[in-house]
Amino acid sequence: MTPDEYLARLRELTAGFARVARAGDHAAPVPCCGDWRLRDLVVHLGNVHRWATVIVRTGEPAPQDFAVEPDADLAAWYAECADGLVEAMREASPEDGAWNFTAAAKTKAFWFRRQVHETAVHLLDAHRAAGIEYTLDPSIAADGADEVLLGMLPKVKRWHTPPVVTVPLLLKTSDTGHAWLITPPGETDVPGSRQADPAEAADAVVEGTAEALDLLLWQRIELDGAGIEITGDAAAAKTFLAGPFTP
Repeated sequence: MTPDEYLARLRELTAGFARVARAGDHAAPVPCCGDWRLRDLVVHLGNVHRWATVIVRTGEPAPQDFAVEPDADLAAWYAECADGLVEAMREASPEDGAWNFTAAAKTKAFWFRRQVHETAVHLLDAHRAAGIEYTLDPSIAADGADEVLLGMLPKVKRWHTPPVVTVPLLLKTSDTGHAWLITPPGETDVPGSRQADPAEAADAVVEGTAEALDLLLWQRIELDGAGIEITGDAAAAKTFLAGPFTP
């Protein structure tokens, strides 16, 4: 997607998150996130937006202060954080330089994409906390998987021990036609990753919907029951998919 398309998606996603923040039970547990309640999730995402806003405006790294507490109604505070981010992006030149923590190009465009996926996954979390069914848009989910595999996986050592890759693995979506080849680590001690042809040969092939792959990489679902099909070296594929991949 272009930065303008990401920005339009971000407006939609943040508006949806604000609606759940307004209507949901703030004491409801968030299934994926330890002992977090919906209120904790709203505060977290609002503070992530505030952090990203500073980086988009300045292009420089900013300290993470995710413990800032709302000084007003929770949903209104979140909407204010999201509106500030959208306004900063609207005024920014996406091609201008800006720090980021992944292998992606160091431009402000990174943050347009990153905040779409940050919000999309947490919107899913919020709906689950509220007991409401929610499905990721396949195009967003495929792009989210691409961000993890091409942007975060090369830098995974910053956060975790790299996932184990012993043979070439092909991950592909069954609904959007995307694929990625993951290869055993070389001199950098992290797996290689690149976009691939869905018909490309590999020792193991992992296929599922874009949503299933994205949520699996973000550890929002378990492999069992995700509708993922593995052919070839299933043991190697399952070892890799155990992750983790993200901060």
